Amino acid sequence: MRRLTEYADCAGCASKLDASLLTELTKDLPPETDPRVLVDYRTSDDAGVYRWSNGSALVQTVDFFTPMVDDPYDYGQIAAANALSDVYAMGGEPRTALAITSLPKDGPPAEVVRAIFRGGIDQLHRAGVSLLGGHTVTDPEIKFGYSVTGEVDPARIWTNAAAREGDTLLLTKPLGTGIIVRATRFGHSTPAHFEAAVRSMKQLNDVAAAAARKLEPGDVSACTDVTGFGLAGHSCEVAKASGVTLEITAASLPALPGALALVQEFLPCGGRSNLRFFTGFMAASSVSPEWVMLCQDPQTSGGLLFAMRPERVAGFQQELAAAGATATAIGRVTGPASAGGPVVRLV
Repeated sequence: MRRLTEYADCAGCASKLDASLLTELTKDLPPETDPRVLVDYRTSDDAGVYRWSNGSALVQTVDFFTPMVDDPYDYGQIAAANALSDVYAMGGEPRTALAITSLPKDGPPAEVVRAIFRGGIDQLHRAGVSLLGGHTVTDPEIKFGYSVTGEVDPARIWTNAAAREGDTLLLTKPLGTGIIVRATRFGHSTPAHFEAAVRSMKQLNDVAAAAARKLEPGDVSACTDVTGFGLAGHSCEVAKASGVTLEITAASLPALPGALALVQEFLPCGGRSNLRFFTGFMAASSVSPEWVMLCQDPQTSGGLLFAMRPERVAGFQQELAAAGATATAIGRVTGPASAGGPVVRLV
């Protein structure tokens, strides 16, 4: 029987469309003019937000990808955690989901597909989300994920477009999932390294999001989740949408065990695309190539990246630690973006 990862060319969020091609394909889309649309695709945000007439707002996203692990139950859990993360990144609470599935006509066996579905629905239920249905099509590659709908207070939406000078940048998960997954596929990762990556990918971002929602309005100025475009790409999106410059300290970055040692040889295909596209927006000063490449690594079900008032950071970190989660301070918002220059500095 074929392994799940043999049904995919690029694994997980590394299968995301090249950023340069995506920019080219979407550049002529007309902007939305409905005033009830509060957030749409124009700032490359994590989800869209639509205000209802009663003043509440709907937050909606869709995310699916190819297998990055061979265990079908784990694959389903990771796909669900990844899709839910987009709603958490907007300050919302996910409520319902629709499954999206592509399967080859010649496999995998029915029991494998059922295990994928079970992993996904168990993760949804863990997050308090109801599965309403879904859609399936045939495809040479396996693909699985969800369209997720949630709710958010319109006055407390987190976008990627409002990062504020002086804020601290915090990241809630370590980097390196793409590297470890690819190295494992070619037999160059240890079981311990792979298990740590899988645990990270299965971890929901609900605890961090809930703790941040307890803060006062305005304490969090911006948020995004770090996925297929890597920390470099998603940081650049925050900086460009907000009109600011971000400074990230390489030595502060959390990394999965083994990721730095393997990055030169096993940066995934999506990471190499990120390196080509985002290098022009990111300057690296006296930083080793390994750290630069780690920032380009496509993360599957990565952490939340917050821009937060510095005086709120310690309390936020303490609350997460008490709940068994973490948030690492990795840098700061330094000031307005310079015209034509890098918007992210890795130091």
